[in-house]
Amino acid sequence: MLQSLRIRNLALLDEVELDFETGFTAVTGETGAGKSILLGALSLLAGARADKTIIRQGADACEVEAALFFSDTRRLDMVLANLSLPPCDDGVLIIKRSLPREKAPKMSVNGGLATLGALQELGAQWIDFHGPGEPRRLLKENGQRELLDLFARNSGILEKYQALFGQWRDLIEERDRLRSADKLSSDQIDFLKLQLAKIDALELTEEAIAALERDFQRQQGAQEIMQLASRLSGGLSGEDGLLGRLAQLLRDARQLEAFDATSKALADRLQSASLELGDLDAEFSSLATSLNFDPEQAEELQTKMNSWLELKRKHGAKVEAVLAARDDMRRRLEQQGDIEGTLAKLEKRIAAAEKQARAAAAELRATRDKAAQQLAKVAAKVIVQLGFKKADFRVALTPLAEPGPHGDCGVEFLFSPNVGEAPLPLSRIASSGELARVMLALKAVLAEIDDVPLLVFDEVDANVGGEIGRIVGEKMADIAERHQVLCVTHLPQVAAQAANHFVVIKDQSGDRASVSIESIHDDRKGRVGELARMLGDRTAKSAQAHAEELLKLRG
Repeated sequence: MLQSLRIRNLALLDEVELDFETGFTAVTGETGAGKSILLGALSLLAGARADKTIIRQGADACEVEAALFFSDTRRLDMVLANLSLPPCDDGVLIIKRSLPREKAPKMSVNGGLATLGALQELGAQWIDFHGPGEPRRLLKENGQRELLDLFARNSGILEKYQALFGQWRDLIEERDRLRSADKLSSDQIDFLKLQLAKIDALELTEEAIAALERDFQRQQGAQEIMQLASRLSGGLSGEDGLLGRLAQLLRDARQLEAFDATSKALADRLQSASLELGDLDAEFSSLATSLNFDPEQAEELQTKMNSWLELKRKHGAKVEAVLAARDDMRRRLEQQGDIEGTLAKLEKRIAAAEKQARAAAAELRATRDKAAQQLAKVAAKVIVQLGFKKADFRVALTPLAEPGPHGDCGVEFLFSPNVGEAPLPLSRIASSGELARVMLALKAVLAEIDDVPLLVFDEVDANVGGEIGRIVGEKMADIAERHQVLCVTHLPQVAAQAANHFVVIKDQSGDRASVSIESIHDDRKGRVGELARMLGDRTAKSAQAHAEELLKLRG
C-alpha cells in the first residue's frame, strides 16, 4: 500500500507531504483546482513520461517521492533483482524521481539509480490507473478480450498458445521463403563453403576466441613484455640485484638472532620475503622467455586473428552471432541439395505445429467460454445494482475463420439497458454514462482477482449522479476491502463513502496561483463543509444537513 507521498514544485503545487491509510480515499476539490496534480505525481513514480513544463514556474526542479509497504515482498524483490536494484527493507519500497529544469532527470529505487523503464516495470507491481477514458476500452474487441482473459486467469494458457502459434507461423514463413528463394549459383555455393571453412577453422567458442584475442595482444606487445620482464628479473637476481643484497641482510639477521632470540621472528619474515622475491624472479624470467614466438606461430596467430576480425565485420561482434550465421549458411547449402525434400519435411512439421496450435486454441476457447458465462452472471448483478433494473449483459464468443495471435475466437460484450430489447454490441447502444457504469461493474468483479495493491480511479463516476452515485461509492468501498483505492470524484455521494478524504484547494488571492492538498478525514466539520460545497453551497444549512446524512449513511 501507499504509505506516504511527497511532492515538490509540481505544476502549481509548492510542496506537500501526505500520509495515506488503507481502504478507500477520496480526492475532491473545485473544478480546475488541480486534483490531477496528485495523480500526476503517482504517474511520474510509475514511469510516465514527462516534459519540463510540469515544473513549477520559478523552481529549479520538481520532485516526487513515495514510500510503499508490502507485507510480502518476495515477488517484488525478484523484479528488483532482475532490474539490478536493491531489495526492499522491512517491506518498504522507496521510489524517488527528480526532474530538473537544466539537468538530466534522476530516478532511484531503494537508493539505487533506476531507469524510466525500471519505474514502468515496477509500476505494474503496485499501481493501476483507471481514467476517464477507461470505459472506451469496452468498445474495442481487444479490450473486451483482455478483460475476459483477466477474469479467467488465462495468462498461462494464452502464453502457451501464443508460443505454439508463433512456432507454426515461423515454419510457414520459412516454407514460403524457401519456395520463393532463387536457387544458389555455383559461385554463391563456393562462397558459402569458403565462409564455413573459415568459421570452422577457428573452432569457435567463447573461450577459444578469448584465448585468441589474449595471445594476439601479447604477441603484439611481445618485445616490450620481454624487455620489461627481463629488466625486472635482472633487478631481482642479476649482478647487484635485490636477492643478492637480501641474502647478506638475511645473514646479518641470523647473526642478530644469535645475540637476541627475540629477533627470530624478524629474521623469519625477512627470509619469507626473500623466498617470495625468488618466486617472483622465476616468474618474470619465465614470462620473458615464454613469449618467444617463432615466425610460423606468429603467422598462424595473425591469420586466425584476421579471419576472426573479418567474420565479426560480416556477421556481428559476438561469437553467438557468427555461429548463427554459420547455421544459416549450412541450412541454405543443405536446402540446395534437396529443395523438394526439404519442403516436404517442412510441410510435415507445419502440419504437426498446426495441430498443436489448434489444440491449444481449443483449450483457450474452452476456458473463455466457461469464464464468459460466469463473468456475465456476476457482472449483470452489479449492473442491476448500478441502476439498470432490467438490464441484460452477456459475453459472446465469435469463431474466427483462422486462428490468430490471440486464439481462434473473438470476444464481444452485449448489453441491453432496457427490458424487452435484445442485447447488442456495446458500441451500438451504450451511452457514455452507461459505459461508465458497465466498466465500473466489471472493475468491481475483477477486483477480486486483481493483485495490484493500489487502484486509482480518476472520475470513473462521471455521467452518473443521485442514488446511483451512492451505489458507486459503495462499490468503491467494496473494492477497498481488498485494495487501497484512491478516487478523484465530483460526487458527494461517492466522497462520503470514503474512509479517508483529501481536498485540493487552489488559491488565487495573491499575485500568483497556488495549489494545496489537505487531509480532512479527521476533521468532521471540514469534511461536512466540503461535501456541502459539492452539494451546491458550503454555507447552506440544508446542504450541511444533507452532508451530515451522507456521512451517517457511511457509518
